[in-house]
Amino acid sequence: MDPETEFLASKKETGNEWELFKENVRPLKRGRNIRLLNDALASHNSFHLKKSLLDNRRRLIEAIDKYEGDDPLQPWLECIKWVQEVFPVGGDSSGLVVIYEQCVRRFWHSQRYKDDLRYLNVWLEYAENCIDAQVIFSFLDANDIGKTHSVYYIAYALHMESKSKMKAANDLFSLGISRNAQPAEKLKDAYKKFLVRSMRKTQVINEDSKENHLPVRSFGTVLAREENRRQAMQSSDMQRKKLKPDGNHRAPFSVYKDTNVDITSCHQPDNSKTECNSWLTLGAQAERNKENNAKPAKWTSCKIPQRPGPGVGGATTSDHIEVFIDEECAETDTTRNEIGKSSNLFRVKQGDGQDINRETKLLRKNPLRNFPPNSLPR
Repeated sequence: MDPETEFLASKKETGNEWELFKENVRPLKRGRNIRLLNDALASHNSFHLKKSLLDNRRRLIEAIDKYEGDDPLQPWLECIKWVQEVFPVGGDSSGLVVIYEQCVRRFWHSQRYKDDLRYLNVWLEYAENCIDAQVIFSFLDANDIGKTHSVYYIAYALHMESKSKMKAANDLFSLGISRNAQPAEKLKDAYKKFLVRSMRKTQVINEDSKENHLPVRSFGTVLAREENRRQAMQSSDMQRKKLKPDGNHRAPFSVYKDTNVDITSCHQPDNSKTECNSWLTLGAQAERNKENNAKPAKWTSCKIPQRPGPGVGGATTSDHIEVFIDEECAETDTTRNEIGKSSNLFRVKQGDGQDINRETKLLRKNPLRNFPPNSLPR
C-alpha cells in the first residue's frame, strides 16, 4: 500500500502539521520524531489531544517517585526528553524549566552524578533557558560538578565570550586543557575556533578605528586626491576657528562693584584691617580656616532627665523579647522543603497552568531560588 492510500485509510484529518507550524518549533541537536511532532502540533486545534498529552506528562512525573531501579536519574531524563518532543514550541506552559530545576536540585549533592555527563547536560540545558547563566556556572564550579568533561569548559567559555569577556573565556579554555578534560580533541578544536573569532574581532575593531579618522564627505560623491586634501584642510580650519575664536570679537569681562559699601567706614579706628580689606585680600591661612578652629567643649556633663515609669530599672529574669515570625515566609520555607523531599508535589499538572508560568518566570530570573543556602557559591 502506497503512503497516500495508507493515509486515506487511517482517516486522519492531516499529517502535515509540521509544514504549518515549523517556524515555531525549537530545534534539537538530536533531531525530532516526526510522528510525535505532528501529534504535538495538532494539539493546538484539538482539546482532547491536548488533554491526553497533559495526562501523559502527569503520569511520567508520577513515575519518577515510583521508580525503584539502580539509576534514579534515568526516569528524569525520559521525562525531559518526552516534554521536549511533545512541546516543540517550548514556552512557560510546557513546564520544562520547572522539571530541569527539580532534576538538578534532586542530585546536586550526590557524588555519583557529579561527573555524569547526562547530569551535566541537564544543567547546561537549564542554563540555556535562564536569563543569566553565570549563576549556574558559578554553582557548578563551587560544587565540582562536570569538571572532567570538556563540554563544561566549552559552554562556560562561550557564555563568557557572549558577554565580551574574552580573557576569561581564554582562561577557561586553558584551564580545561590543563585539567585534561575529555574528550580533549573536542576542547582543542573549540579553542582553535575561539582564537580565530577573537582575532577577527580584533581586526574589525582596528578597521573601525581607522575609518573614524577619515575625512567626512557627502554621500555619492567621488573626490580626487587634490579635492580630498583641500576639503580636509578646509574642515580642519573651520574646526580650529570654532575651537579658538578671534580675540578681537571677545565679549568684555565685567567686574562686579558693590556700590552699597561705605568707603568712609574703612577709615574708622574701630574697624580692623580684615573688615576694610575683606574684598581686596583673601587673608592668611589661619583667617580662612577660622571656622574650623573652634575648641571642643565638654558635653558629657549634661544629663537628660528620665521619666519615672515601669520601664526604668534593671531587667528581671522573667523579661524576654518576643521574636516576630512572618507566617507567610514560614509557610513558603516549609513548602520548599517539602518540594525538595518529594517530586510528586510538582505544579506541572493539568489545571496548574498559571502556577507553571509563574514558577517558570521566577526560575528564569533566579535559577537557584529553591536551593538550600549552604549549596550556593560564596
